[in-house]
Amino acid sequence: MKMHGLGNDFVVVDGRARDPGITPALARAIGDRRRGIGFDQLAVIENGAGDAHLVFWNADGSFSGACGNATRCIARHLMDQTGRTELHLTTARGDLYATDAGNGLTSVNMGAPQLDWQDIPLAEIMDTLELPIEGQPTATGMGNPHCTFFVEDAEAVPLETFGPRYEYHPLYPERTNVQVAQIIGDNHIRMRVWERGVGVTLASGSSSCATAVAAARRGLTSRKVRIDLDGGTLDIDWRNDGVWMTGPTTHVSDGTITPAFLEAHR
Repeated sequence: MKMHGLGNDFVVVDGRARDPGITPALARAIGDRRRGIGFDQLAVIENGAGDAHLVFWNADGSFSGACGNATRCIARHLMDQTGRTELHLTTARGDLYATDAGNGLTSVNMGAPQLDWQDIPLAEIMDTLELPIEGQPTATGMGNPHCTFFVEDAEAVPLETFGPRYEYHPLYPERTNVQVAQIIGDNHIRMRVWERGVGVTLASGSSSCATAVAAARRGLTSRKVRIDLDGGTLDIDWRNDGVWMTGPTTHVSDGTITPAFLEAHR
């Protein structure tokens, strides 16, 4: 299936009946926008302890522990399949719970944020609220690492060069997603994102959660915010039971990958 959440696009493979045998090389090949299908992330639905287990791959063939918008897309698909309005999903991040938010919107609880340096992880002991990096960004873990810069004008940041500079920063041994965030109103944030292993994307669910957490920790907003991304708007609510993310999803198409393509790229 091809799906997207605010232009953050995914190839979703249902592997509950048969293991699709995804390898890093195959993920890269499918992710090629000219020679494959193209995606920001590849998601595989597997059987699990809950209603389904989800596994995520980035476009460069690397593994991702979390993908918020893909989780919402898959949750919506499974709700439409089963007629249910609540789901229990598992990922490398842990147990995630999804609900139908009404009006075509889907909510997912992305779990409690990781705020300690070793959990994000960072390379050494430090305060994660303001890192010793120019611009004093905030580090947050949401099952994957994040580095959030608060700036005066998010549109003015050359993300194509700014993002990779910090994705590979020595403080992040597993690389990091990079966000530039601007407070544009009361509990209202404009955010742009560079995703590790992908590049500039139109939206990122886990990055939106991380930015909301960072803004609340720094006293810039409350724990409930709206975040405007290049592809649209997400509502984020950092509650006692975790960070809830709500937004629209789109199921674009269903398709079949040919045996010849699979054999050529395993």
